[in-house]
Amino acid sequence: MGVNMSSEQKDIAPDEQAVNEAVEQEVEAQAVEGEIVSEEASRIAELEAKLAAAEDKIADQKDSVVRAAAEIDNMRRRSAQDVEKAHKFALDKFAAELLPVIDNMELALSHADREDEALKPMIEGVELTLKSMLSSVEKFGVLAIDPKDESFDPDKHQAMSMQEVPGVPANTVIAVMQKGYELNGRVIRPAMVMVSKASAEPAVDTKA
Repeated sequence: MGVNMSSEQKDIAPDEQAVNEAVEQEVEAQAVEGEIVSEEASRIAELEAKLAAAEDKIADQKDSVVRAAAEIDNMRRRSAQDVEKAHKFALDKFAAELLPVIDNMELALSHADREDEALKPMIEGVELTLKSMLSSVEKFGVLAIDPKDESFDPDKHQAMSMQEVPGVPANTVIAVMQKGYELNGRVIRPAMVMVSKASAEPAVDTKA
């Protein structure tokens, strides 16, 4: 079967025609490759955007988990502190009720006639009872505040009066009218005390 060729095609040498066809094929291949690369680039950009969004979401979730864990730790710590305070100060009211009993026993001993032989057994019994009671309450954190000769502390002492005492620095407790008490470091009753005050300066003799 014969092939009809135009005059232009007849004028082109076989080798040149093959080259032209190869160039056309190469151009077409490059165009197709460009389209593939463009599609791949678009797909990569899309995947990178999704990855960035996923990473942001994970970061947010991590922050939420960290915040939740910190809040739980804070709640546990506060609960532990509340329980500790409850244990420490559960005896607050009970201890306060015992203080007048201790005061009365100490007052009785301070006025007892120790020279009276008939009273000695009773005095010794009261002393042993008082000692036992003080030892028992100390086990639960109740301690006496007896600040004789100490510096006045307004957080633990209640000044009932002030007196000038030669040779004693100002704001020194010179007498304790009633002991104070604290429970595990918290004052449940301040000590009632007498405090020294600064001595008055002598008048200046202006006639000398």
